[in-house]
Amino acid sequence: MATVGIGVDVVDVVRFSELLERRDGLADRLFTTQEREDANEAPERLAARFCAKEATLKALGVGLGHAWHDIVVHRLPSGAPILVLTGEVQELALARGVRSWHLSLSHSDSTAIAYVVATDEEGK
Repeated sequence: MATVGIGVDVVDVVRFSELLERRDGLADRLFTTQEREDANEAPERLAARFCAKEATLKALGVGLGHAWHDIVVHRLPSGAPILVLTGEVQELALARGVRSWHLSLSHSDSTAIAYVVATDEEGK
């Protein structure tokens, strides 16, 4: 198994929460309904999911400008987070040889972080 890319992102939860409050509809543009429900609309959990989306783009070696709903953070029954890609971002990942994603999320009241590793081997 080879690493295709890694990405990390950190967000200040208070600033992120204020941004969501100031910009009407931003949460809908950034997150799917399921993501918002899984996070219980909690700012620190939404911030961690936003970090995962940014870290995914960094692992692919691209910047912003891709559809946020093409990168979705789901939770397994165990509670572990996983990435599900669709559309343009999925095509980009496949073109770069990405076959599996590893995701770690963490947050406190003030800081959220996500770490993403893209590999060239199917997950087991």
